[in-house]
Amino acid sequence: MTQLTLIGIGTGNPEHLTLQAIRALNAADLILIPRKGADKSDLAELRRAICAEVITNPATKLAEFDLPVRDAANPDYRKGVDDWHDAIAAAWAREIAANGNPATVALLVWGDPALYDSTLRIAARLDLPVTVIPGLTSIQTLAAAHAIPLNEIGAPFLVTTGRQLRDRGWPACADTLVVMLDGGCAFQTLPPDGVTIWWGAYMGMTEEIIHSGPLADAGPRIIATRAAARAQHGWIMDIYILRR
Repeated sequence: MTQLTLIGIGTGNPEHLTLQAIRALNAADLILIPRKGADKSDLAELRRAICAEVITNPATKLAEFDLPVRDAANPDYRKGVDDWHDAIAAAWAREIAANGNPATVALLVWGDPALYDSTLRIAARLDLPVTVIPGLTSIQTLAAAHAIPLNEIGAPFLVTTGRQLRDRGWPACADTLVVMLDGGCAFQTLPPDGVTIWWGAYMGMTEEIIHSGPLADAGPRIIATRAAARAQHGWIMDIYILRR
């Protein structure tokens, strides 16, 4: 039976790979590289570059495949995501079978497979044994880039999404928020008084951009920078911390 290995690769910087991740990459018979279309070709290229830099096992094979696209027009968000994950699992199964059902198949996962990533949920659809290699998250690299602690002394912080922040507002249980998966700059929906933001895009990559400051001042600057970066690269991955 094929063993799936999900390898957290951090934020795209080969120097962020753990020794455990490097060993797992070299132990894989097959590594699946998803292609997400021309606009996001950089993501496949980054995976290929990581493999080229750290894999020394000549028997390790790379196979690229086209990743199915989520139907963003589906009014039922959860149903749309479930259908999308079904399609991705089917694509994995086809690639694994086409390559002779090797003993060990690896996938490179941005950040960590356990945090705001669905690779584990998709893998569960194949009913195969899974090994997870943890990776450095964009949360850690963002805090490091701004040289700030994530939490106040003895205080909690909450990791949430742009959708949750926009729809439900600032949660009452924490004064520090880490906001991920925000395609619409949900911080615009908050009263800015007394709020500081630390924002970053392409964390750990050569394209890395960071901004920070009072939300009233930094917010418009971040929105403009984000739009320009997305236009330049065709895609963007960003994250931010809010503190009140």
